[in-house]
Amino acid sequence: MQAEAPTPPAIDAEDALIDGRRRPGVEKGLPEPIVQENAGAVRPPPPEAFPTDQFPIPDRWRLVKALCPDKNFAGVQAVCHSAWDPYNQNFLKGDRPIDLRSKPSWLPITGDDWFLVVNGTSDTIVEPRSFPQPVGVQTTEDPDSLDVFGRDDSIVAAQTFIFGASLIKGSTAYKPPNVEYRVILAYNINYVDVKQRRVLHVEPSKKSHRTDSFLGVQEAFIDYHFRNVSDRFDFDSVRVGVQPFNMDFRGFLFQDNQLGVRLFGNRDNNRFQYNVGAIWRLEKDTNSGLNSVVQTPRDDFIFYANAFRQDFPLPGITSQVSATLNINREGDGEIEVDDNGFPVRPALLGSLRPRDYDVTYLGYAADGRIGRLNLTTSIYGAFGEDRNSFFTDKPADIRAFFGAAELSYDHNWMRFRLSGLYASGDGDPYDNKETGFDAIFENPLFAGADTSYWVRQTVPFAGGGRAVSINGRNGILNSLRSSKEQGQSNFNNPGTMLVGVGGDFDLTPTFRVSANVNHLWFENTATLRALRVEGSIPKEIGWDYSVSTVWRPSAVQNAVFRLSAAVLDPGQGFSDLFSNNQGDDRYYSVLFNAILTF
Repeated sequence: MQAEAPTPPAIDAEDALIDGRRRPGVEKGLPEPIVQENAGAVRPPPPEAFPTDQFPIPDRWRLVKALCPDKNFAGVQAVCHSAWDPYNQNFLKGDRPIDLRSKPSWLPITGDDWFLVVNGTSDTIVEPRSFPQPVGVQTTEDPDSLDVFGRDDSIVAAQTFIFGASLIKGSTAYKPPNVEYRVILAYNINYVDVKQRRVLHVEPSKKSHRTDSFLGVQEAFIDYHFRNVSDRFDFDSVRVGVQPFNMDFRGFLFQDNQLGVRLFGNRDNNRFQYNVGAIWRLEKDTNSGLNSVVQTPRDDFIFYANAFRQDFPLPGITSQVSATLNINREGDGEIEVDDNGFPVRPALLGSLRPRDYDVTYLGYAADGRIGRLNLTTSIYGAFGEDRNSFFTDKPADIRAFFGAAELSYDHNWMRFRLSGLYASGDGDPYDNKETGFDAIFENPLFAGADTSYWVRQTVPFAGGGRAVSINGRNGILNSLRSSKEQGQSNFNNPGTMLVGVGGDFDLTPTFRVSANVNHLWFENTATLRALRVEGSIPKEIGWDYSVSTVWRPSAVQNAVFRLSAAVLDPGQGFSDLFSNNQGDDRYYSVLFNAILTF
């Protein structure tokens, strides 16, 4: 008799399922619901909104916090880093929001998505240099200095510590912040040693070296985003307080941190941007150039409006049109003397009388590329009235013009540049027109920038004006001003012409070498001849040769080291104006700069 086969054991319907396969008529039960104790999180979507192999995360900020749960940042290496790491994800750099449950009570914030951004920068400068130094009338540091100009060597050392913090509301990856509060303070310590007395201080009894320090407020503003006008985050915002302003792409007209209000925004998917603003200029510390908020602001006001359009007139080119009005009312005040005892307003030129002026700058600028060529250009016309020309003590019309362009070509790891600049000069200082172009506060990134000798150094105009320079530090225009920081614009000047070539060579991803050769002229020497009482002064300033190296050891901007050297080989015009008892026929500038940023 054949034995009956055993009955197979009962199989639970769910146990019969094989991972990754389905059995008709059988549904596998869902796991127990996940309960999240996450106060303040956004309510997750229902489970059916996701595939069965995923589960919802409220937001990426809390996910990062869950992966890095303790103070030692143990967890996933890709997102957990030390608080002292400024490059990778860091709470102090705004990568994760502030936990409102543990925030200090004095922070003026409510609601979610507030971020803290802390910045710290160390900027170190050591700068040996030479420039024409006039011998003091009453005394001299060197008994052999009996000529108008003596020994010309000098050295500058400066250390600046910059501390900043921002409170930002809103994710800024794809849109501007809803609200931002920002404060940046800068503390500068500087030392200067020259070879002649009365170069650093008006009193001849003072030594020819100086140590000074100053704490300045470089930014302190509130930025409020009051509306979006499209689903692509075209917006309108307003910013009030001490903030950075730049009137063009290369800083030819005005580039500074000043007190003001700025309305700005964009349209057409960010292809059109606009700015409208007003500035009330702060006084500057004489030796550091930092903002001094403990002094009454100057009677110097700037109103401006500009608009940018991308891909106009050609694809790849961004065009800017601008109108800037500078109203100066410092002619009725007392004589302004700087911290070293030198008068700066009015400048000690001509009749020495205070003056007011109104000048409107109309400008066009373009930046971008045409095929393989990179192009940057700026054009300005200055129109207005000087209420008291220092040559005639009468009103004079201001009619001055400026143009600059830089064309560059990239080939592999090399960039070759061709630069040209023209700023009109005054051809007749005794008529009722002033045709020498001057900016408001220039900081040009052009023709080698501060690697160039002429841009970096200040050349005193001894013998024609007292406490007045041919050009300004970190400026390219021959404006005959007492000070770029504290002086007034001057449209009775000889003008500037420049033609230059240069190149940047990225030898490695962390090491760059740049070189520039510029030829400079005065546009018209009539003003110089009148002030020097000379019948003839040639136009040629000379040749400016410079080379610089930049090393970024980590291939990021957190540590940047720069070493540069420049030589001015004077032309006939410069040699006619300046000579020295050492017989030096060339002037040099060496700059070491180390910037460490957190």
